[in-house]
Amino acid sequence: MVYTYKEIFNKYKDDYKIRKALENKEIYKIEKGIYSDSKYANPLIVYSIKYPNAVITMDNAFYFYNLTDVIPNKIYLDTPRNSHPIKNNKIVQLFSDEDLLNIGKNVVNVENQEIYMFDKERMLIELIRKRNKIPFDYYKEIISNYRDIADELDMYKIENYLSYFKNDVNLFDTMQREVF
Repeated sequence: MVYTYKEIFNKYKDDYKIRKALENKEIYKIEKGIYSDSKYANPLIVYSIKYPNAVITMDNAFYFYNLTDVIPNKIYLDTPRNSHPIKNNKIVQLFSDEDLLNIGKNVVNVENQEIYMFDKERMLIELIRKRNKIPFDYYKEIISNYRDIADELDMYKIENYLSYFKNDVNLFDTMQREVF
């Protein structure tokens, strides 16, 4: 499990006991303000807890949903447009309007901890929106995998999500051509 400082403080009641728990390897400090009961913590969980307003997106979501076998080497976080920039070379920060950030936002369970991640339908829209910014082979691999699960996708959700985007007609046409 991954914990915030506040959660660890509630458990151990003071900083002295926290330091003792760290020395005895009962808990491990992962980053400033983030602790774990195991030596290595899943970065998706760590950064979801560290940045609670962020949503996991792009490469991490595609990998989580088994749409690609390429293991992401960075964490992709979508944050509100007015957020402070995250200065961490392990994170790729994307900015979205507040209303777009909640579309398709889903709670998923990763190693018995809940984190925010966009659902498959929203990720299809993001893939189509950002198709010119990602490598062509990678795009084709994910589109091919979306074709395989096209029957599982909720078209009502997709149409509803698309209505929030400016170029919804173009996105829908591309989606129809590429996936369905």
